[in-house]
Amino acid sequence: MSSTRLVTLLGAAVRQQRHLRDLSQRQLAALAEVDQAAVARFERGERAPTIAVLERLLAAMDVQLVIGVEPLDAHLDARIDGLAARPITERIDGLGLDRLLDRLTDFPQVITGSTAALLQGAPVPVDALEIALRWQDSRAFTRWLETHYGQRWNARWGEFGGVWLEPEEPGEHLWSTRYGEIRATMCDELPETIEVRHGGRSYQVVPLVELELSEPRAAELLRRYRDRQLASKS
Repeated sequence: MSSTRLVTLLGAAVRQQRHLRDLSQRQLAALAEVDQAAVARFERGERAPTIAVLERLLAAMDVQLVIGVEPLDAHLDARIDGLAARPITERIDGLGLDRLLDRLTDFPQVITGSTAALLQGAPVPVDALEIALRWQDSRAFTRWLETHYGQRWNARWGEFGGVWLEPEEPGEHLWSTRYGEIRATMCDELPETIEVRHGGRSYQVVPLVELELSEPRAAELLRRYRDRQLASKS
């Protein structure tokens, strides 16, 4: 784990605990007797606090830090193993995939990324419906997001909201909606697809071989899944 990732994780943990207690940054800072601006920078992952300051922040919320070690990305390996033991239809239902797809009718799109890999049998983690859509349909997508209470991921603050919805605006192409999260790959033309069927429903998905060439996130998860398979056979 890199120091940058550690700072991000610690900041996210403090922010989560603060939200659970309905505390503002100013209130937490007062309780812990630290500067409010320092709390904001820490929660955004911009600066690491000293151990003493971190302990004061956590103690102010009646929690403490527990430290452990594990192999790099061991949590991801465990998640892949757990997904491999579950039927695909169960995983589709758990994601609410069909419910979201049934509402994406205002513009053409195809399923790509980790979602496409899942639908082709790979037990990879999926945190959002991943679709490819054309730039020429971006305005229709924006209107759809506005209708369905969309909020765009704000990388600076580490949460949804506070930035413009439009795909043309700089930032990660990730949105939350009333029906689930959507990650978009914007392109001039939709990629070629194949049809897969599950539970009596058909899905148009980007083939695995193409995902490994064009989708770095999905390619890394597929590589990790194959490595797990090889390890289990050796």
